[in-house]
Amino acid sequence: MSIPANLRYTESHEWVRKEPDNTLTIGITDHAQGALGDIVFLELPEAGRVVKAREEVAVVESVKAASDIYAPVAGEIIAANTAAVDAPDTVNSDPYGAWLFKLKPASLDDIDALLDAAGYARVVDAA
Repeated sequence: MSIPANLRYTESHEWVRKEPDNTLTIGITDHAQGALGDIVFLELPEAGRVVKAREEVAVVESVKAASDIYAPVAGEIIAANTAAVDAPDTVNSDPYGAWLFKLKPASLDDIDALLDAAGYARVVDAA
């Protein structure tokens, strides 16, 4: 299982990459896609939607189950990955490349509260 050190993580298995323009790119972790199995459908949020931290914003459906995806921090959705909607299996083959949505955070300080790679590894190991 891959846990890139350059990303931040949530206990609900989302990864977060801070971009140079201070926006965030969000997807699901390798652990999450592995637990879900073959992903067959994605329902992603609309750009312009304002969300609270830990609010349900997307749904990932696999042959096994459906799983809610949560906003890691408060902010505004600025984009959804329509390419992933058209080819949801890319989330299985490249979970850290096939992002789900982008967010402009209400506060950059909120990113510091997310888990680093070591912290996320402890969450996965405890499960």
